[in-house]
Amino acid sequence: MRTLAIIPARGGSKRVYRKNIRNFLGKPIISYSIQNAIHSKVFDEIMVSTEDEEIADIAQFYGANVPFKRSLQNASDIATTVDVLLEVIENYKKQGIVFAYACCIYPTAALVSPLQIRNAFRKIQKEKLDSVVPVVKYTYPIQRALQITQNGKLKMAMPQNVNKRTQDLQETYHDSGQFYWFNIKKLLQQKSLFTSNSGSIILQEKEVQDIDTETDWQMAELKYKLINQYYENTDLFPSRRA
Repeated sequence: MRTLAIIPARGGSKRVYRKNIRNFLGKPIISYSIQNAIHSKVFDEIMVSTEDEEIADIAQFYGANVPFKRSLQNASDIATTVDVLLEVIENYKKQGIVFAYACCIYPTAALVSPLQIRNAFRKIQKEKLDSVVPVVKYTYPIQRALQITQNGKLKMAMPQNVNKRTQDLQETYHDSGQFYWFNIKKLLQQKSLFTSNSGSIILQEKEVQDIDTETDWQMAELKYKLINQYYENTDLFPSRRA
């Protein structure tokens, strides 16, 4: 049973310029995803999917393979993550290389740990799931979300919950946007990372930070420092001490 780490890193990021290789506390941010994949010790192959020469060179310097370049079609703004994953799997197949499981790790997921990657891999195997997604709980019940109307008035999105206590509402979660473990056979069949047989691991809010703005970037660095202070004397996150 062979396993593959796929780190999708196109060169055309718009909201934060060249964010996939931007300096994050002294190193290109993609290096954290690569090194955490290496330290997880669960992958037979760790590759970066990119059309960009500079990203490819940096990826290889930090220990990833770039066995082929991403097509320009799948480096566009409209290409989905699944499009990229299917292209990678097909290109390996053409080389006669087949994997059973793969993990898509985003290049800006600097807060990911090898332990989280390993735990999610154990879960997908043990429970025979199609995919495993790391999630984080919403800090406030979405059932009591508010909306602002076109004329500036405030209203509840779900008015039936106006008199319900927050502790009586079901907890809800959102995708952490860090990585996805998936059964490759199931992805080829379903063409989706989310199926009726998907599972999850739950992360803490301090372990998660989407990066779409400069403020997001600063928050990610602060959270990284916070986590690193806690684990600096353990062996759980060796890449964070590199």
